[in-house]
Amino acid sequence: MKIVLQRVSEASVEVAGKAVGAIGKGLLLLIGADSDDTRENAKFLTDKCLGLRIFEDEDGKMNLSVKDINGQILAVSQFTLSADVSKGRRPSFSSAMEPEKAEYLFNFVVKELEKSNLIVKTGEFGAKMRVRLLNDGPVTFVLEG
Repeated sequence: MKIVLQRVSEASVEVAGKAVGAIGKGLLLLIGADSDDTRENAKFLTDKCLGLRIFEDEDGKMNLSVKDINGQILAVSQFTLSADVSKGRRPSFSSAMEPEKAEYLFNFVVKELEKSNLIVKTGEFGAKMRVRLLNDGPVTFVLEG
């Protein structure tokens, strides 16, 4: 599983011109599932996202988690994170999890995030989406597991 985590001042996602999710200060998570991913590694990465100390404290140090600041989370499925671009010019998606299983795993991650009692919004699984964000920092991390 791969998650691109971005610290944002705000973020939103729309499908077919209609807003389906929007947050204020918090995290935008772009989430991709590979065929060998499990609930265990999804839970590990979810816990990592919730606990990662990437927000600034009163001294300007990255010392606070999204839970510490009572931030919000926008989770967006991102099939293309499973791409292999090491050969040729066209991405290969042979390692991507099949859609039904990937949707189940994405929904599992969302439910785990919701256990934090933070506001969690999502895009629409499998849809063509437009994601807008105001990256704060910029602060971006790629998590794999």
